[in-house]
Amino acid sequence: MADNQLVGGLRCFEVLAVLSDYVDGELDAETKAKVEAHLAGCDACTKFGGEFGAVVGALRQKLQADEPSAAAVLKWATL
Repeated sequence: MADNQLVGGLRCFEVLAVLSDYVDGELDAETKAKVEAHLAGCDACTKFGGEFGAVVGALRQKLQADEPSAAAVLKWATL
């Protein structure tokens, strides 16, 4: 990511480092608040975070639907 803005007390690379934990709801309240403040003020991270969250959500939904075949898992893993 070209930008490395300091917004909400975090830089872009710091948000990206915890994005998976944020999507999973595993951040402490203080870090979560900082990530959300950063996302509110950084268009690049908001765009990437939204795309990341959508992919993770779609993958989880697809994998939970039925017992996935190995081919289905490989298809989603290569997206």
